[in-house]
Amino acid sequence: MSLVNKLSKISRRDLFRVAGTYGMSSTLLAAGTFGGAMSLANLASAAESTYDRRFSKEAKHTLKFGASGFNARNLLIERAGALEFARDLEARTDGEIRIEFIGDNQICGQLSCVEKTQQGIIDIYAASTQNSAGGAPYLNVLDYAFMFPGRASQYYFLYSPESQRILRDPLEKRHGLKFLFSHCELRGIQLGLGWEDRPTVTKLEQLFGTKNRVTGTQLGRIAMKALNLNPVPVAWEETLDGLKQGLIDGAETWASAVAYANMSPVVSQSVDLKFFCGTEHTSMSASVFDSLDGALQDAVMESAYWAQAHVQAANEAALVKTVGFSDPQLPDTIFVENNVRPAFLPESEIKLAEEMCSPEFQPQLWQEWRDRLNGWAGGIDTYQEIYDIARRVPADMKPENVEPRRWWKG
Repeated sequence: MSLVNKLSKISRRDLFRVAGTYGMSSTLLAAGTFGGAMSLANLASAAESTYDRRFSKEAKHTLKFGASGFNARNLLIERAGALEFARDLEARTDGEIRIEFIGDNQICGQLSCVEKTQQGIIDIYAASTQNSAGGAPYLNVLDYAFMFPGRASQYYFLYSPESQRILRDPLEKRHGLKFLFSHCELRGIQLGLGWEDRPTVTKLEQLFGTKNRVTGTQLGRIAMKALNLNPVPVAWEETLDGLKQGLIDGAETWASAVAYANMSPVVSQSVDLKFFCGTEHTSMSASVFDSLDGALQDAVMESAYWAQAHVQAANEAALVKTVGFSDPQLPDTIFVENNVRPAFLPESEIKLAEEMCSPEFQPQLWQEWRDRLNGWAGGIDTYQEIYDIARRVPADMKPENVEPRRWWKG
């Protein structure tokens, strides 16, 4: 049985019935631990055991975690690490910190989680940095086109002590957010069913003139305009309908996002353009973090480090074994079951795209935003610094081989 069907024997009504007894957080944390098929009886048993452990003593801090559209099922597809972080932090603090996990867009969505954290409605959130850039514009710093040559370079940067100075400290100072960890993929164009009967895309020019959904990232739009990809702002929750009805040709996002959000039935080709970050990150309110005592702050950071290392390995495996984003594709993956073809462009086409839109080759397109981000970061050259760090590892390095480091310890 594939991971896609892992929770399918549990109806939404049954899930809520168990949650009504043991709480949604205990139920989801229990569900996330299963490695195979799950029945109602063993979910209830696991939820009871999880509840008993979590409530064996009074928590010093109960933190609300708004996980946008995520739940125990789709976090097995896109391995963003949210439940693993929550589970590890509760265990690491021996229950002194308790996490109230609220996913399925019940308290916030991809565009609103960042603002609700800044407003103090929730304490921790998980959403893409690109969708969160509307409420925290400094997150655009990750979105310069072709700054990262591959997923290994993304993980390498997030683990590097320089990420503290270039990404995390300015984000905390300007927007009150503590960047904890992130999944790493690179964005491409996910073509709708209008491309089902067309040959698999092999050349960049085949995409010219298409109309594509864009996220909240301001920098992503610069790249898309330069590549003649006609960016159209469409909320993540409305992208599925837009593709289904043919209102857009495609969407800029990444492979596991298509799979976890159930967009695979309306996507025919997943074009691996790799033109800027797809980073499903978890951040925490800096003021909430500062309110914790030193030992609990250390625990948050250690759990973030553990979650980052977990995500790095788990998402690389899931891309191949669960999503089906590989060539050749494995059977029983989401893309195979829904006839989604990955389109891996030759390096010559990636280079052409880079020359058309990246700050290295088209600096004038980026100057206004580059100056703004550099100013927010205290005058450093954000693009050049991240670009150089990203190239300290080989472009073809396997992402799972990047050495995990505690970035805050230098």
